Amino acid sequence: MRFRYTEWNGEEFADQAHLRLFDQLMEFVLEYGDEALQELEYMELSEEQRELLQRLIDDGLLEKAGARWRLTPRAINAIQKKALMEVFKRLHKGHKEGHDTPETGQGGERIEGTRPYQFGDPVSELELAATLRNTLQRTGPGLPLKISEADFELFQSEHHTSCSTVILVDQSGSMARYHRFYHAKKCAMAMYALIRQRFPQDTVDLVGFYSAAAVIPEHKLPLLSPKPVTIFDYQVRLRVPVSQADRAPQHFTNLHMGLLLARKILQRRGGENKQIFIITDGQPTAHLQGDYIHLIYPPERNTALITLREAVAIARQGIRLSTFALTEDYEYLDWVGFVDQLTKVTRGVAFYCAGGDLGNCIMESYLSGKKQKTYIA
Repeated sequence: MRFRYTEWNGEEFADQAHLRLFDQLMEFVLEYGDEALQELEYMELSEEQRELLQRLIDDGLLEKAGARWRLTPRAINAIQKKALMEVFKRLHKGHKEGHDTPETGQGGERIEGTRPYQFGDPVSELELAATLRNTLQRTGPGLPLKISEADFELFQSEHHTSCSTVILVDQSGSMARYHRFYHAKKCAMAMYALIRQRFPQDTVDLVGFYSAAAVIPEHKLPLLSPKPVTIFDYQVRLRVPVSQADRAPQHFTNLHMGLLLARKILQRRGGENKQIFIITDGQPTAHLQGDYIHLIYPPERNTALITLREAVAIARQGIRLSTFALTEDYEYLDWVGFVDQLTKVTRGVAFYCAGGDLGNCIMESYLSGKKQKTYIA
């Protein structure tokens, strides 16, 4: 556990009522997005609640911009830390900081085995017993010992490496069911907090995909919601120019555009390892072709093939893909076949879980990385 000490600013510590109101408000906002925050203007609050709300404003957690309420950066940071603590309560013990790789290096935790010294290696990692054994084998017994550079042996250690991650979050209409999007948001915020606190060399970007796809700025994440369903026809075949994407029905699942955008982001990132986490609850129902977005329901094979083709292109660039399939709707499990295909053609990883287990699954995957420890005798 890490502690950070700062000078006390003289303010009173938050009491239980204050903390409880903040937690309740944040849960309300996470559940219902921006609409929930604006409801504060019309909610009937008791005198005590109004005083506590004013205290949130005084503490710099809540503010008004014109006629609209908004969360301050301090509040967003507090939500992220709270989400991280909730996720870590469920994680198994024993994780180490840094991402293990199959390669040994410097600066990591010592592991089994030694290796010969190379020019430039730190002498602090010298394994004395193995070094002396090499000297005795070369020169035989007797004093004084004549140690040469060729005798030096060093401890093996894990190599800690940087990692760039893009989280692709499904914003289609079905993500509103079973609190799926709520759990996805909390998980993404926990990732931001984790990387900021423990892995500052890593990066994380968030992309929402629906009928189109867009980067989600960190400060907008708590207020985000799934796209509302606006078409209830049994069959939909629409072709919409990309330039008019915002005028089209928004509740479809365009994983293809999400992958295209994720790849562009990772091309700009400098992490030694790159990965994409896909959080979804259904197979693609939209894709990009030329200058048009095709919105199709029920899903068609062509949409799946175009999406898989982009996923394969990403995997060939050395980017790891992990898919987190939310499976509360067991009667709709036919779509899981797409996840199986995606995992197979990209040699990626798939997790089938309920929304409540999402944070645990993603954190376990992130902390273990795409690698395993390698031991060299």
